[in-house]
Amino acid sequence: MLLSIPTLILVTVFLLGLMGTLTVHTWARGKRERPLGYLGTMLLLASVGVALISLRERGYDLVPLVLGNVVLLLSAALGWTAMRTLAGRAPYPPGIAIGVVVWLLFCLTPVFYDSLPLRITVYSTLAAGYSGLGIVELWRSRKRLDVAYLPALLIMGMHTGFYILRIIIDEGLSLEHALTGSGNGARFFAIMLFESMLYATGIAYITLAMVKEQAEKKYRTAANTDELTGIGNRRAFISLGEEMLVDARRHNAPIALLLFDLDHFKRLNDSLGHQAGDQALIAFSQLATRNLRHGDVFGRIGGEEFACLLPGAGEQIATLIAQNIRQRFHAAALPTPGSLSVSIGIVTSEAAGYELSRLLALADGALYAAKAAGRNRVHVFEHSVSSEPAIEN
Repeated sequence: MLLSIPTLILVTVFLLGLMGTLTVHTWARGKRERPLGYLGTMLLLASVGVALISLRERGYDLVPLVLGNVVLLLSAALGWTAMRTLAGRAPYPPGIAIGVVVWLLFCLTPVFYDSLPLRITVYSTLAAGYSGLGIVELWRSRKRLDVAYLPALLIMGMHTGFYILRIIIDEGLSLEHALTGSGNGARFFAIMLFESMLYATGIAYITLAMVKEQAEKKYRTAANTDELTGIGNRRAFISLGEEMLVDARRHNAPIALLLFDLDHFKRLNDSLGHQAGDQALIAFSQLATRNLRHGDVFGRIGGEEFACLLPGAGEQIATLIAQNIRQRFHAAALPTPGSLSVSIGIVTSEAAGYELSRLLALADGALYAAKAAGRNRVHVFEHSVSSEPAIEN
């Protein structure tokens, strides 16, 4: 063998400790992402555990055989916990402790304590179980995570498979044979150390990449979301709207723009306070979202102003949708039924083309006409008469 097993043990302890320290440092210096904190602690515990295990057969086996394996099992449990928190779930303390409890209960049996093959079987089963649980956590949350999770599944699958294989073929290796590199199990022992180093390096890098990707998606979502209503903000509407208009132009498909403005909103804020105004904005955004179609682009583009693009809609469909939203909002009990209303301007691609800035300008003109005609109305660009008489309050 190119490297002696004592050298491999030393390198493994050093590498695990280094990777753990760097991961914990990344966790502490950043946004304190929990998966990185658990993963870093996992690697540090693994380093300590390997160091303790290397002390067996030196006259005080209680430390390496009991404490060393306890530390290693806690390390495996925290690896599962890192994946669990990455998936958005809370740590599960009973699950973290169960491996340690099982090991300690087995250690109370003299037959188990004195049998290296039996200890290998129990430890490998528990280690494979924790790694398998990590796979389950990622797989069950794969759609919600929306990150590149397949490399993590692959490396954890290989790690799980390795410990299942160890149950079958590893009969154990005494410390004397391990230090001299002799015996039937020496080659497998060396492979196990290499696997530990590869797994530590791979899972640390992959988890860091997943956490970074997840954080970037959160930042992008926050940057494109209106903080009050939870719907898209002006930036998101402009971005998605321009993409939708390019696609509609390419296919020569109709598209309509609706521009909403809550009537007498300043009066509402002045008379009932900004909290009432915020509630009205939230209520309107929720009501409009429920009454729009899947695929419509809706966003808050200014104080009490909202906009929506309706792909595939001509004037008739756009007017029906707008009237439905207007009527339902006017009937909502905010603060009492009939006390709030919305004016809506409509413009279609048939009448104005596919340039978003032009559509917004013309829809704003139609909205102004609806306001001038008495509010609580829907007005279509180039139509000189409101599409529905104003409702008397």
